[in-house]
Amino acid sequence: MFESNAASPRLRPRLRRGRRLGLLSLALAGALAGAALNAGAPAEAATVTITNRTQFRDTAGNVLHAHGGGIIKVDSYYYWFGESRNSDYSFRAVTVYRSTDLKNWESRGNALSQGSASELASANIERPKVIYNRSTKQYVMWMHKENGKDYGEARAAVATSSTIEGPYSYRGSFRPLNQHMSRDITAFVDDDGTGYMISAARENYDLHVYKLTADYTNVASLARSWPGDHREAPALFKRNGVYFMVTSGATGWDPNQQKYSTATSITGSWSAWQNVGDSTAFGSQTTFVLPVQGSLTTSYLYLGDRWGPGFGGVYADSQYVWLPLRFPSNTTLAMDSSPQITIDTATGEVTGATSSYSTVVNRNSGKCLDVVNGSSENNAEIIQYACGTAHNQQWNVQEAAAGYVNLQVRHSGKCLDVVSSSTADKAKVIQYACGSGTNQQWQLQDAGNGYLRVVARHSGKCLAVTDASTANSARVVQAVCDGSTAQQWQRKTA
Repeated sequence: MFESNAASPRLRPRLRRGRRLGLLSLALAGALAGAALNAGAPAEAATVTITNRTQFRDTAGNVLHAHGGGIIKVDSYYYWFGESRNSDYSFRAVTVYRSTDLKNWESRGNALSQGSASELASANIERPKVIYNRSTKQYVMWMHKENGKDYGEARAAVATSSTIEGPYSYRGSFRPLNQHMSRDITAFVDDDGTGYMISAARENYDLHVYKLTADYTNVASLARSWPGDHREAPALFKRNGVYFMVTSGATGWDPNQQKYSTATSITGSWSAWQNVGDSTAFGSQTTFVLPVQGSLTTSYLYLGDRWGPGFGGVYADSQYVWLPLRFPSNTTLAMDSSPQITIDTATGEVTGATSSYSTVVNRNSGKCLDVVNGSSENNAEIIQYACGTAHNQQWNVQEAAAGYVNLQVRHSGKCLDVVSSSTADKAKVIQYACGSGTNQQWQLQDAGNGYLRVVARHSGKCLAVTDASTANSARVVQAVCDGSTAQQWQRKTA
């Protein structure tokens, strides 16, 4: 989860203005291979479509709670472990689900629960990650453990099982090397079989990479430290000999800018932190990066939590954001917004769906609705510009309320908005983080001949190009509806 300081426990949510984005979504995870046990033959996987930013349900129809978790592939199944909490946010269980296609998840019960050990009867258990030890033939679960009352313990915890589904035997909690705080956590097995645990330390101001003992159940040494960077939610993966460490900032439940660093040795030297995705990771926080290896390729899937308290709900409202990662070079990383993704676990292909995006073309000028300079910042102005293929000209229409929609721009994940909720004539139109305000809700009215009027709910005014200009970079505003072609728009598939 998002954390700030030990003095600020998150046993109760911090609420803020909610969002209704009309998107759907799924869940989270990461992958490490092992040899192992399955009960029953898996169904054959096929190409599936996952819609982002909604809760996911298991094959029995129940809401799937496996937050802060990770995925490990065993034979033909992907096993997903994650957090499930009580209504007071305390630990209920580490849940486990299995799937062949990463969409249809069958509940396999609880791998660990409050009754597994006396220490867990009143606790917080966060970010469980399972890795497999080929030598001991044991599955090892690493977790962040707190006392259920505050965030002062900051301990790592370990559980083990001889089978992937468990139940897991709790082996206790500790501070690494008997000195370091340990909060947000992940685990990683390198190509040579060496195990590592990564966790946030010193009130989340340091990030530590620990080499594990041969059986993966304890810490052997501190392999690498990022002091003073205030990072959490680590996710480590390796691609073409390059290590990628993806992390978030520490802003409580609220989403923030995810950053990554790269190295060719896990002990460093590592690159400076670089941004990936937009300023809120499209409303999410990283939990894992899952390699999806198939017959044609290996794709890398970002798995993020969209925490309920971060959009005005409670923990039980939390959702998921899954997005394919791009690699402009062997040492750089990029991530684009997409309301849906398609996954083919047989071929390893994971792609963002583009069919729901369209350009919005002004009838008077023939130019497209555009975010100025491709900015991803709040308050960036909306203009018209010659139509192209850039993502700052691609818009997704989402239901916001009965008869009204949000228009979300692809490159930033932000919504079309009237500045300061103004009702004034010629108030400028901007992009802003999506919320539930009526100044982000628009009605699409038929204007005839395949064109639409786009009418702001809060003001009743129409989306228009200022002064009926046909020039590039002309400002888009709201204006009193007058039936002119400068206020008529056409959606075209991007």
